[in-house]
Amino acid sequence: MVKKYPNYNIINLDALTYAGDLTKHSDIQHEANYFFEKVDISDRSAVFSVFEKHSINLVTHFAAESHVDRSITDPEIFIKTNVLGTQVLLDAAKQFNVEKFVHVSTDEVYGELEFDPTTFFTENTPLEPNSPYSASKASSDLLVRSYYETFGLPMNITRCSNNYGPYHFPEKLIPLTVSRVLNNQKVPVYGTGENIRDWLHVLDHCSAIDLVMHEGVNGEVYNVGGHNEKTNLEVVETIIKALGKSEDLIEFVEDRLGHDKRYAIDPSKLEKLGWKPTYNFDSGIKQTIDWYLDNQEWWETILSGEYKNYFEKQYSL
Repeated sequence: MVKKYPNYNIINLDALTYAGDLTKHSDIQHEANYFFEKVDISDRSAVFSVFEKHSINLVTHFAAESHVDRSITDPEIFIKTNVLGTQVLLDAAKQFNVEKFVHVSTDEVYGELEFDPTTFFTENTPLEPNSPYSASKASSDLLVRSYYETFGLPMNITRCSNNYGPYHFPEKLIPLTVSRVLNNQKVPVYGTGENIRDWLHVLDHCSAIDLVMHEGVNGEVYNVGGHNEKTNLEVVETIIKALGKSEDLIEFVEDRLGHDKRYAIDPSKLEKLGWKPTYNFDSGIKQTIDWYLDNQEWWETILSGEYKNYFEKQYSL
């Protein structure tokens, strides 16, 4: 957005939790139209001050606790950030009369699909979240909808499938697999690895959000899917093969509690608006693996800290 819209002032509001760091912004931090504010979205006075300081008129709400495993261990922070934080942003958007509020959600709010490859989530699929994370996101979706219906706040909700790409925090499946395979460490795979996810490259997701922000019909939900369904095991095997390692590194571990079987999105509503993904899984996973190979210092620094103990404890490795 910074590069594409030089006439926009882009304000990046981030609390810099364990999953955030300023190195992600290094290539744009000196741009004249880019501003960074270290703020927790649940801090009402700080959020309102930012809105007033920068005269905000468009909001894209990415901010969320998003790791399902962590929500099972400690649901409270997910409610605080994802629900109460969303309410704070909505109140600020309402008070400062923003022109559009885009709420970035997840396909996980729909629950799970069976393994039937002909079934897909649509925007009309009932919300049936199965984890504390997805329940917190469904709650925030409903809050956003209510501010449209009650107060007329111009908004859209996007619900995306699993993202992947550069700077993905290394506790997620793809970067976790890359880092462990490169270090010849066991790669934990939940259950039998048969759970299916639809993979969406992060840049395709961002182009979809850009389109919805500028062309989305107020009040509407848009699903964003990559047409790239893979089992978790297939994803891990693809990475191992690309790195020339042995599948003996795979270690099946006790399944995640409430582990959804399958996610798959029908993005035809968004495609009618003019969006198409540019990455298929083969091209996207190659680009992603290459990025992690070229940026080992970034993820090695993260994994050398407190996260190492978290990973070992989480997967009993």
